[in-house]
Amino acid sequence: MNPVFDLAAVGLLIAVTAVLGFSGVRLSRTTGDFFVASRSVGSVWNASAISGEYLSAGTFLGLAGLVLLSGAEGFWFPIGYAAGYLLVLLFVAAPLRRSGAYTIPDFVEARLESRVARRVTSVVVLVIGWLYIVPQLHGASLALGVVADVPGWVGAVVVATLVAAIVAAGGMRAITAVQAFQYWLKLTALLVPAVFLLVVLTQGGRELDPAAVFPAEYGPGAVDTYATVSLILALLLGTIGLPHVLVRFYTSPDGGSARRTTVVVIVLVGAFYAVSSTMGLIARVVAPDLAVRGLADTVVLALPSRVLPGLVGELLTALIVAGAFAAFLATSSGLVVSLAGVVSQDVFGGSVRSFRLSAVLCTAVPLAAALLTEPAGLVASVGAVFVFAASTLSPVLLLGVWWPRLTARGAVTGMVLGALACGAAFVGGAMIPDAGPWTAVLAQPAAWTIPLTTAVIVAVSLADRGGVPFRVERYLARLHTPDS
Repeated sequence: MNPVFDLAAVGLLIAVTAVLGFSGVRLSRTTGDFFVASRSVGSVWNASAISGEYLSAGTFLGLAGLVLLSGAEGFWFPIGYAAGYLLVLLFVAAPLRRSGAYTIPDFVEARLESRVARRVTSVVVLVIGWLYIVPQLHGASLALGVVADVPGWVGAVVVATLVAAIVAAGGMRAITAVQAFQYWLKLTALLVPAVFLLVVLTQGGRELDPAAVFPAEYGPGAVDTYATVSLILALLLGTIGLPHVLVRFYTSPDGGSARRTTVVVIVLVGAFYAVSSTMGLIARVVAPDLAVRGLADTVVLALPSRVLPGLVGELLTALIVAGAFAAFLATSSGLVVSLAGVVSQDVFGGSVRSFRLSAVLCTAVPLAAALLTEPAGLVASVGAVFVFAASTLSPVLLLGVWWPRLTARGAVTGMVLGALACGAAFVGGAMIPDAGPWTAVLAQPAAWTIPLTTAVIVAVSLADRGGVPFRVERYLARLHTPDS
């Protein structure tokens, strides 16, 4: 690695990001510009932006490391991440856009006619967002610490400062261009090195023994059935509950455009996951010594120099470093935009000025948490967020769109119980790392927390006969009426 090249790549990325972000400031004037980009973002551009913010540090750095560590088990993550958008396409993309809301709490309040349900939803959205931002800042510190001799906090502070500045200055309209550009940069930053590495490895006379690349103990036969099913449920349903993903569908011109956007997203994220997984397979051949928790997340940064020592390897590493920082910036900015909209409306009244203040506050909280905590595995950290979202927000959104009998009491009870169940599982798993047959149940709780939340929501709603919103049929007709 060459710190000069790496830091130059990061500096160039920051400069381009700043130019794209602040160039959108002159177009951002109204509340609609800041919250939903005036609902005027086309399908391909919006899909690029969604893919840019969805492909986080856990994907860019952590997925290859997980394949290196876990073998076949690591491939369930890209499968679940991409397939989650099929559920978004089928069940929520168009109805949420037709709702006319700015944020997820907006939708919940309008659907359930309840301020209490809105407040509880806002808290859940903030928890999801902040839990998701912290791994991005940890990843920035990790990446910058690997490529340059700087203190660990520098990467987190740089990313948080830039994100807060751009979001506060231009809101959703400004950040859309940044995220779309950063998706294509991230794809290029892994695709180009992957092609170089594959060409060198296949033409270098290296004999690749499949049994050495994927020993039997790391193959499908070693995968725990319960843990795998639970993981897939969390990834599929968790995507529906990610606020920074859902809020982007509000920027589409209509419901049909939201559906087309989702189809393009599936293609874009699928292409990226194929490349990222390939880097993990290359790592199993070239860098098996990095299959250590903590080091595995840095493997994509180490591969080019191992296979191509010299100038070419250093330039490819610099490209990967730029892509990694694009991942941190794109995901963090999308989360901050979605959270700032919630805080601005629920706490400060929803003005442009309050949106800017909220953007700064919503960045400061996870930055403080990142500086006070040690990074865990990036993929595992992001996976926990998917479990929490799938166990709290996703059942409410799905039932809110498709079930007329849903009531505010049912939704609030379910979200609170789901959050407590997830918290208990995570704390129990941390305190009792070896709980015998209960280890998988605590480590991957989605298989029981999601049904628990859903059953409680349905049971309480059915018992709350007088709590069904008065205008529910009219509102659901609005969600499901095709666009003219």
